Amino acid sequence: MKRLFFYGIILIITSCATEKPNFSPLSASFYSESKGSDSDRSTKNNIDISIKGNVNASEISNLIATFPNFKNNALNNEITTLKYSLQNYLYAIDINNPSGKKKAIRDFEKSYKKIQQLRKNIDTDDNEVLNRYLVRLKTNISVIEDYIKENQN
Repeated sequence: MKRLFFYGIILIITSCATEKPNFSPLSASFYSESKGSDSDRSTKNNIDISIKGNVNASEISNLIATFPNFKNNALNNEITTLKYSLQNYLYAIDINNPSGKKKAIRDFEKSYKKIQQLRKNIDTDDNEVLNRYLVRLKTNISVIEDYIKENQN
């Protein structure tokens, strides 16, 4: 009985002490910025822009994950294609692949245009929800693209 009690206490202590992994892109940026030497910190004066880019990429990922399903199967299929192109876009940015990024943007634009045609067949409430998602996606992509253009100059 004492042995069972002892193992139970050990289990509780170790389970309370473990940390859950944090997959946020912000935490990695804060950690890497704070761990550099003083000379590194003086060369990294554009932290706000870097974090802003990560926040937008994170929001795109969240929008992909929470995109609602609709009653129209053709619309849902096109949304799946849109999500796939957005994932490719984020991956291409992450590995610094300009040609992959351009292809992903082209695929996103094709899917976006098809969704605009298909959204005529859904009710007004679903149309408003879909519009909110599409506007937020386009806004975040525009901010990321502006950030990339600023840093290329």
